[in-house]
Amino acid sequence: MEDGDGAPRDELAELRGRLTALENERALRVSRHHGRSLLGAVLVVLGCLLAPLSVVAAWAADVVGDTDRYVATVAPLASDPAVRDAVANRATDALMTRLDLPALLADVTPADRPRLQQALGGRLGGALGGAVRGFVHDQALKVASSRAFETVWTDANRRIHSSVDKALTGSGGGAVRLTGDAVTLDLGPLVDQVKQRLVDAGLTPAEHIPAVHADFTLVRSDQIGKVRTWVRLLQLAGNWLPVLAVLLVAAGVLLAVRRRRALVAGCVGVAVATGLLGVGLSVFRAIYLDRLPADVSPDAAAAVYDALVRFLRTTVRMVVALAVVVAVGAWLTGPGRYAGLVRGLWSSGIGAVRATADHAGLRTGPVGPFVGRHRAWIGRLLVAVSLLVYLLWSYPTGWVVVGIALCLLFALAVVEFLAERERPAAP
Repeated sequence: MEDGDGAPRDELAELRGRLTALENERALRVSRHHGRSLLGAVLVVLGCLLAPLSVVAAWAADVVGDTDRYVATVAPLASDPAVRDAVANRATDALMTRLDLPALLADVTPADRPRLQQALGGRLGGALGGAVRGFVHDQALKVASSRAFETVWTDANRRIHSSVDKALTGSGGGAVRLTGDAVTLDLGPLVDQVKQRLVDAGLTPAEHIPAVHADFTLVRSDQIGKVRTWVRLLQLAGNWLPVLAVLLVAAGVLLAVRRRRALVAGCVGVAVATGLLGVGLSVFRAIYLDRLPADVSPDAAAAVYDALVRFLRTTVRMVVALAVVVAVGAWLTGPGRYAGLVRGLWSSGIGAVRATADHAGLRTGPVGPFVGRHRAWIGRLLVAVSLLVYLLWSYPTGWVVVGIALCLLFALAVVEFLAERERPAAP
């Protein structure tokens, strides 16, 4: 009896031991999954937080390190009406402070007086200050509005590009200087052209005015020292910070238990964080213009700000578009009910078009069965080609990303249309 009673008790204890071991193993597995998911979520969040900083770092590296990029950024400012007017005003102020009107007019030769009188509107006596100032401003505006000034502006910015790095890192020099709380551009060459125009118009004593170095403010802020430090750090980070952000998001997705859901969440997070950067640029623009000194033209400052951040805004839109496209693609290929519904509508629509083509007598020949057998590999190849096109594009924009995505969809639709499922052989 003891042996008979002992055997079942031993088997029961053994079963309980096995059950306990299985429960412990399951709990350990669940704990590991939770740990991996938590670590993956942390990595994805870090990647999303680094996304806007990566955009700014890439922008800083391009503007400071790429001469062509910098010239393309500042070249449109030469044709901006607000900048032209501000440059003319600054050159006029610099010249008027060095014009001794009574002495200069007394030195005008009798032969030049009729020409000067005509240029000043016939006012050689009385209130000459306003007339001379208006005349000088007109000449300065003509110089600032000329094609020659656009060429000089572009060439000068190309030559002085190396000094932009000095201005952003705290040491002056060259035509771009960091003075106090402002980044300034020397207008000496433009003032020389205005002086020559004054001489040609009859104000011959203007040629005796000494060299004038008038500064035109490109950027002014009380916090420019702090901004300079951050720009320098981001410039050093360069293109490595975007790579780090991508690697963090990719590592988080690989560690997640539900990778597809993690990929969608990571892409949405990157889009939201980068979109907030775009909103911040607009908010900072309003704050920056509101705090400008009274002697700075708001319209010119707005034009300079918009020009400097134009490529930054383009990059923001590109990153948002790319993140949204990847998130939508990951969602559509998932097992969700709505994703399956969208795929069903896609297949049904293409199937209806194929049926219509069959009724019209159009045949794919041997191409159809071949595409049908290798449809998955062809789809992967098209995705790889689209990714390669994006990576080889010099400076892709948001519209470029959308265009590549639409071309990929069209190519996949063509593959789906050509793919012919093999029919079972007749018995």
